[in-house]
Amino acid sequence: MITNFEDLEDLFKREKLHEWDKWLPEIPYINFPSSWDVKIIPPFRGAICRFRVKLKNVENDENFISVYLDCYDQLGFFGEPYWEIFPIQSGDVYKIKMNDVDKLVKKITEALQDLS
Repeated sequence: MITNFEDLEDLFKREKLHEWDKWLPEIPYINFPSSWDVKIIPPFRGAICRFRVKLKNVENDENFISVYLDCYDQLGFFGEPYWEIFPIQSGDVYKIKMNDVDKLVKKITEALQDLS
């Protein structure tokens, strides 16, 4: 909660540091399958954005795939903006170019099947 000028100033510094205005038009739209529930979560630890995906028919809130967008190689190394999916097969991660949303959806689908 912003309660003083210093907190507001800190917020503006973080916004400038992460270039949120720059990334807004560059982050692609993603057409999620209707069988998914998608939960947008805060972009902690340097990610630009984060979300979780689970199948609609799964009651267990622990069976989800975590996805984040790293545009500055702060959370891993890819050399360009990328999505990271976790877990993929046996607890591994998978990285995908930011604009390759077809592959992103395909890999999330595969990861969700592995959870089932």
